[in-house]
Amino acid sequence: MAKDISERLIANNKKAYHDFFIDETYEAGLSLAGTEVKSLRMGQCSIKEAYVGIEDGEIFVYHMHINPYERGNIFNKDPLRKRKLLMHKNEILKLSHQIKEKGYTLMPLKVYFKNGRVKIEIGLARGKKNYDKREDIKKRDQQREAEKDFKISLR
Repeated sequence: MAKDISERLIANNKKAYHDFFIDETYEAGLSLAGTEVKSLRMGQCSIKEAYVGIEDGEIFVYHMHINPYERGNIFNKDPLRKRKLLMHKNEILKLSHQIKEKGYTLMPLKVYFKNGRVKIEIGLARGKKNYDKREDIKKRDQQREAEKDFKISLR
């Protein structure tokens, strides 16, 4: 019997796609406290300034802002604390080798619920230069113009 895979997006990092080339994406679990999960269910999360780092064979996300749960009193954690990501050891080793050798960085791309669990999608990213960003904007504008012309010709 097949499982229903339901995903609900919590936060998205559009700026990462604008500033970086995303070569590979990985899905990781997120180790959280109970009040943080309740806050995420209300959509109280931001990953715009967040980044991912590897320390001592473990992978963490830094500066991911989760607002404190309003009814959480003493159980609330620091909104900007580092949070451990749950990945297989061989994936972490592979990522650490690629970061050291090729000049890549790890960026959080989106946070979402998948089958009741909080997941984070991280991307192996290379920085874009200004001329790369201009080319992307130019392509997007051309795409919009083509779609606009196509809509007009259908009428």
